[in-house]
Amino acid sequence: MTSDLAVQINGSSIVKESIYGKRVRTQDVILTGIIYGCAGLSLLLLVGILGYTFVRGIPNVTWTFLSTASSATKGTFGILGNMINTLYIVAITLVIATPIGVGSAVYLNEYAKPGKGVRIIEFTTEILSGIPSIIFGLFGMVFFGNTLGLGYSILTGALTLTLMILPLITRTTQEALKTVPDSYRHGALGIGATKWYMIRTILLPSAMPGILTGVILAIGRIVGESAALLFTAGSGYYLPKNLLAKIFESGGTLTIQLYLFMQKAKYNEAFGTAVVLLVIVLGINGLAKYLSHKFNVETK
Repeated sequence: MTSDLAVQINGSSIVKESIYGKRVRTQDVILTGIIYGCAGLSLLLLVGILGYTFVRGIPNVTWTFLSTASSATKGTFGILGNMINTLYIVAITLVIATPIGVGSAVYLNEYAKPGKGVRIIEFTTEILSGIPSIIFGLFGMVFFGNTLGLGYSILTGALTLTLMILPLITRTTQEALKTVPDSYRHGALGIGATKWYMIRTILLPSAMPGILTGVILAIGRIVGESAALLFTAGSGYYLPKNLLAKIFESGGTLTIQLYLFMQKAKYNEAFGTAVVLLVIVLGINGLAKYLSHKFNVETK
């Protein structure tokens, strides 16, 4: 008869050993300590960066700072124009990139035959995601700005950022579609649904948490980008007089304005801008978690 306990007799003592009572090995304790130490160090760095930025920046975030644009004549150093420019670039970039990225992922995952062609496209998107942003900025300035004649404008910056976030949206959407069970596809096609109807009503809703996560991560990258926009969108901070014509004008985002504040040694304004950026990024991450949970069919 097999017992869960192995009994050893040493003289008059009986030692019982099991998976619950084994001797703790020294190397396990050391490795566990290293893991917890690394996790604690990461948390400490995050708290330190956020804490220092908020302590230095919050006193400078006033209503005037948020509701006015920088003006040498008025002596104001507000960031309202930069916030509006950031919203412009985020909106235009997503309007262009999201349909292309999601459509590409649907084609690669549902229509294209697995083979060399698909592998080449996937490899290309991975290469694109690893190219430094300043190279995208150089290409955007030469192609969109000079060749197409768009110059330094919000539209030039948005088109450049579209190239940057396309691989992110495409790959995350593709991975989200792969997590949908094949039984969903077979069941829909088995009852006579067309392939496009099956994709539109079953696959995309099921993969929506992953798609939204990719889109929101793309928003975070747009908001935090500076090098590519410095070459393409410029550093204009004026408030728009014509909402449609504004996309053809120069427009500096919050990150560009932060760079300019630091360049001019206006550290208080720079930390105030950094606080606004951090709040936006934290809000984006919170929104990503909320929407992923909301659209996750497994949690309903």
